[in-house]
Amino acid sequence: MAERERTSIWKFLRQVMAELKRVTWPTRKELTRYTLVVLGTVAFISVFFAVVDLGISSLLRLILG
Repeated sequence: MAERERTSIWKFLRQVMAELKRVTWPTRKELTRYTLVVLGTVAFISVFFAVVDLGISSLLRLILG
């Protein structure tokens, strides 16, 4: 059974390598653009939730005295 598992692992790794060769990798320019979009989105969402949190906190302080 161990021999079969070893064969299966090597077959799997060969298939992974073959699949990775078929991948269309982004260019450096595309990668930079995608990274900036992700960072901008994260920054926007962080600020948005900080403002919402501040608003809810202020509202609760106002209501509860």
